[in-house]
Amino acid sequence: MARTDFEQLLQAGCHFGHLKRKWNPAMAPYIFMERNGIHIIDLNKTVVKVDEAADVLKNLAKQGRRILFVGTKRQAKDVVAERAKEVSMPYITERWAGGMLTNNVTIRKAIKKMGQIDKMMTDGTFDHISKRERLQIQRKRAKLELNLGSISDMRSLPAALFVVDVKKEEIAVKEAIRMGIPVFGIVDTDSNPNNIDYVIPANDDATSSIDAILAAVVAAIKEGLEERKIERADEEAQHAQEGAEAPAERKGRARISKKAKAEEAPKAEEKPAEE
Repeated sequence: MARTDFEQLLQAGCHFGHLKRKWNPAMAPYIFMERNGIHIIDLNKTVVKVDEAADVLKNLAKQGRRILFVGTKRQAKDVVAERAKEVSMPYITERWAGGMLTNNVTIRKAIKKMGQIDKMMTDGTFDHISKRERLQIQRKRAKLELNLGSISDMRSLPAALFVVDVKKEEIAVKEAIRMGIPVFGIVDTDSNPNNIDYVIPANDDATSSIDAILAAVVAAIKEGLEERKIERADEEAQHAQEGAEAPAERKGRARISKKAKAEEAPKAEEKPAEE
């Protein structure tokens, strides 16, 4: 069963590409036709590509892996944040901080700094510094929160990157490629799909189009998380059952061992009668 269909994508405007003069020839396999100087994306191929990407993302979620969503353009910000929160995945909707993947240690230090400031606010440190210093620290905390707050619980590099508009998020894509992280991307007709592992050809400028694609892949991630939850519950139940049966088994083995030892013990030899 397809995770989306032609009609849904059509109504969301996923088929509208860019002006022909702005196109990237590498997108030719995904273009259906040209109308009034605008390229029209082949939505039949989009449906197939959404399914392919969704299946892979589902398996990553099932394995407990993290997927980083990236969409900093105005049309994508709110949708990306909302959809990523649905599955508790990290996301970037403000400026991509250079080195976020390639220099992750520095990013982790910045996130740690946020935690230290939070501690200062609650342990009384703020009571012993000037008002000016407090304001400076608070502004720094606000800036860190804006850029990094949505990835504060991302303890290691993500297993995958999902990008809205691979052309705008070129730096993020390059860093992911350098680190060997697979890239899933909504790719419009003005972008280069060659470096994207999982291409989803679609309009990346309309909020409705972006949401239609994200809704499908997030639904797949939810399925993966639910299956992981069920599997873990089954494993815990099995371990609990094994733990309950273990004492009885040990007791039974002890009885058998004791009985076997008694049967194998040599009988005391009778002393010969004295003449």
